[in-house]
Amino acid sequence: MSVFIHLVAQLGRLLEPVLAESATAVAIVLFTVLVRLALHPLSRAAVRGATPMAGCLPALLQLPVFYVMYRAFSSADIGGAANELLGHRLLAAPLGSRWVDALGEGGAFGAPGLVFLGLFAAIAAVAAWSAVRGRRAALASDAGAGTGGGGAAGAKVAVAGRGLPGAGAAALTTEQQAAMRKLGGALPLLSFGTLITAAVVPLAAGLYLLTTTAWSVAERAWLQRRPAPERG
Repeated sequence: MSVFIHLVAQLGRLLEPVLAESATAVAIVLFTVLVRLALHPLSRAAVRGATPMAGCLPALLQLPVFYVMYRAFSSADIGGAANELLGHRLLAAPLGSRWVDALGEGGAFGAPGLVFLGLFAAIAAVAAWSAVRGRRAALASDAGAGTGGGGAAGAKVAVAGRGLPGAGAAALTTEQQAAMRKLGGALPLLSFGTLITAAVVPLAAGLYLLTTTAWSVAERAWLQRRPAPERG
């Protein structure tokens, strides 16, 4: 944890001449981007080759990072020394504060409360974007399944596709394909659960959640738009 605190503190000091008291908040965003860049190869492999559940792997690997972020902005002392990060702010709200703290300092529309409302609005916008993309992908998959034939004919095509390069998806039964389409459409809705988490964790952890969720949606949209490499 001390390594994380040192890294964020150093990034904050570098940004402080330009961003003043909000420098540490921006440093958290940059730290999150570095984490997601390190996980990008896993995300790319999940989008290109596997079932929707494979996309959970990058999220699971981020749990230790999120835990460190949570602890770093919840503990008064780190390694026997005062936690210097708790004194940093995002605009009017301390990075170690929670929404309930903001409500006690002027209510939902007080200065700290407005910072949290802005965070919640940004998370809700990202979640809505994710849900819309998931819904469109599910509808497109349903349309593709409808034009490709269903029932026994679809099953015959699936069997015929076995053993062909890149025919893993075609080898699924009609029922399995339907279940995967439903799962792929429901997973983006889980992004709205981030709102609940952001309301009970420190503001710094909420910033981490916003950044990593936005990265996930944008990354998936970019990877799905890229044409698959041709095989010789």
